[in-house]
Amino acid sequence: MFASVFVVILGKLIKTNCQSFLGRPQLYGPSEALAKKAVEFECEVLDYPEDELILLQLFKVGDHNWLLGESTSLDGEVAVIPMIIKTSHEGYLECVASAQNNSEITPTVSHPHYLKVVEPVEGAEIIHSGPVELYEGNPLKLRCELSAGTHVSYKWLLNGQPVSQSPVRYVADDRLMIYRTSSGDSGSYVCVATNTFNKTRVFSSNSSKVVFTVKDLVSNPSITFTVLKEDSQNYSAVVTCESTRGTPPITFSLYNRTELVSNMTTDDRQATFKVPLVLDRHLGWLQCQANNSDRIAYSDWLPLEVVPVGGPVTMHYDFDLGENYAIVSLRFYCKVKKGSHPRYQWFLNKTLLQDRGSFYYVANEPPKQSILLLSVGRSSTGTYRCEVSDSFDNTTAISSKKHYLDKDVLNRLPILLVAVVFGCFTTLILLVSICCCIGVMFSELNLEMERMTVAYEGDLDLSMYNEDPDVVNTARGDEFDQTSEASLDEWLHIEEEKTTLEDEHV
Repeated sequence: MFASVFVVILGKLIKTNCQSFLGRPQLYGPSEALAKKAVEFECEVLDYPEDELILLQLFKVGDHNWLLGESTSLDGEVAVIPMIIKTSHEGYLECVASAQNNSEITPTVSHPHYLKVVEPVEGAEIIHSGPVELYEGNPLKLRCELSAGTHVSYKWLLNGQPVSQSPVRYVADDRLMIYRTSSGDSGSYVCVATNTFNKTRVFSSNSSKVVFTVKDLVSNPSITFTVLKEDSQNYSAVVTCESTRGTPPITFSLYNRTELVSNMTTDDRQATFKVPLVLDRHLGWLQCQANNSDRIAYSDWLPLEVVPVGGPVTMHYDFDLGENYAIVSLRFYCKVKKGSHPRYQWFLNKTLLQDRGSFYYVANEPPKQSILLLSVGRSSTGTYRCEVSDSFDNTTAISSKKHYLDKDVLNRLPILLVAVVFGCFTTLILLVSICCCIGVMFSELNLEMERMTVAYEGDLDLSMYNEDPDVVNTARGDEFDQTSEASLDEWLHIEEEKTTLEDEHV
């Protein structure tokens, strides 16, 4: 009986708890949606109290102050929550279930569900600060602005070609920045913005073209001048200022020291000025200035002085050897003592050699010299000379001495050279022979002296003496003196006997 009562009571408790328990809702819906389109989310509660109306509400996680949609369910029905998608709906969503008429039942929350909202891209436009014309070295900053679009990828085009990342180019998202522009950055820029929905639908928007012109700064100009003979007494200097780079128009100015001579704006990279000239007189220093922006480029200083050619014209040569030490090529050098604008001319016999031929090449290095390069052979045989005149007046020509060139003569050894070489060789042999003879004589002398020393030392037997060797040598010296005196007495005695015998004979 007690067990039956316990079972009845336990059943009532379980029923009461089940009626007050609300299970975790399940949220179903798309993971990606287009903006401004209607979609439906479903929320279902599997464990719910009987006869209770369940309220199901849709929120963004962490923001229950903004209700996205709601619906009710009775007896476990699946609640459908419709929505018009906005870009602000993107993020994690959750469904909150609660008993609408029973506050004692604790509300429950579903697991979060992520929603990606894709807004088709529209209205791409390039935004930039600064002018569309700029000089090299200046930065260029561009931004691609959209009127609509989420999850957008960007691509920049220059003259229809993609702009790639480089040390001077920064390409990231909607921005393009070129730190130091050059003329290669000139052209039309387009921003292409795209996004994709469900990996199947692609939306794209192209901006209008914006043309930027990057101008080259003018380079330092070169300055040269030629002499123009107006008549027999009057001359002019035709000065040329030229820059190798720079976007026209370019303004060239010619200065003589600090005085402005003239200026000129041109669409070319060069300008020409005419200045009066007096021969053999220093008239100052010229300089060109070039400008196509706020930066001025300067040339070197050039003296305005023309010296007519004068003095002797000298000519010398060197050569290259080939197989068997034969001369295969030769270079003539021609120089004049003075002259600021010389013109060099080469002649073979009476024929003028110009530029390049089958066996020669003329390399002018005015005003310093002119070089004639020759391939030695049958065609190059003949008499050569160099003639120098003023480039502006050929009536003052000065000629060098003539030089005859022949392959066989060049490769023949001179008699004097042969004699010198043979003489040097003979002298060397004599010197070696004399040195050998002297060496032999000294060797024999040294050997004889060694023999005499050994023989003299052999006459003495010092083994029987304990005295100092110096004492022994002194004793031998005394003995030698005594022997010498005895011999002298004996010789005198013999001489006396000879004298006596001669007297008796007489």
